[in-house]
Amino acid sequence: MSAALPLAAADVYDAQRRLRGVSVSTPALSHPALDEIAGRSVICKVEALQRTGSFKFRGAYNAVVALSPGGRQRGVIGASSGNHAQALALAGRLLGVPVTVVVPHDIPQGKVDGALALGADIVTHHRQREDRDAIVERLAADRGFTVLPSANSQAVMAGAGTAALELLWQAPVLTAILVPVGGGGLAAGTAVAAKHINPNIKVIGVEPQAADDTAASLRAGQLAELAAVPDTIADGLRHTSPAPLPWEINRQLLHGVVTVTDTQIVQAMGWAFKYLKVVAEPSGAVALAALAGLDLPAGPVGVIISGGSVDLDAFHRLVATPPTAKEAALA
Repeated sequence: MSAALPLAAADVYDAQRRLRGVSVSTPALSHPALDEIAGRSVICKVEALQRTGSFKFRGAYNAVVALSPGGRQRGVIGASSGNHAQALALAGRLLGVPVTVVVPHDIPQGKVDGALALGADIVTHHRQREDRDAIVERLAADRGFTVLPSANSQAVMAGAGTAALELLWQAPVLTAILVPVGGGGLAAGTAVAAKHINPNIKVIGVEPQAADDTAASLRAGQLAELAAVPDTIADGLRHTSPAPLPWEINRQLLHGVVTVTDTQIVQAMGWAFKYLKVVAEPSGAVALAALAGLDLPAGPVGVIISGGSVDLDAFHRLVATPPTAKEAALA
């Protein structure tokens, strides 16, 4: 018998009500060239056009707005590779809640600048040498902050799942949804929301080949941990192990997890720009990168383009540089 899930569809609908008039109902876009690549109709949910540039605002706002008055006054803290930091910062600014975020020393400066501009206090840590969660817990204990994780939270997963609700209202005939997997919160929220609407829909997670912690966990039948911090251009997905709460959902509801190379991710960034006129960051383009050659169910497929927080120089450098012959052969 399957274990009870730590997130229900009712939680996602509650989040949708809280977000009404606050989050952006992002567009669902298509293009014949993407249909040809996939061999079926493709509908892209463009969370790169969400407030702060990613789906993360949905979960962060839902979590902050649900705090008690005392919790709001004391402030919140979260660890982030950048997008959750900006999302928490905006949620805090809108709701008058002090925000502190712990970020790796090597994340893109644009993501740091975005959180700072929205009023967050920034604490940096070395990704390979320091335990970010220990830093968060210590600061929370010392200063009375409420910890709001980027994925391992019912409220955050519920908010993330509202993107799938919107997508299936915009494109109700989808037979599958491709969704990026990092900590797993977006995939978990997507699976709960989508399967409530259509129990037969296939929700397929997509990870960078070098950061396949969820795929490895599925193979092992339990939470697995990568030996080192993954080396991938998808900086938002460099997790060594899935977050426990999303994992409980994803192991039961995901149809599977596939992986893509960095070369495929860059190619997908180019597709998003060329065909949809959308700037996608590497982590945001991961699901789109899985379109080519994936064995999908018959019928239209949805793709969540989860974020667009990439600076102009990095985007140009990645997309404008042609792949080597070896890279092209791997794509």
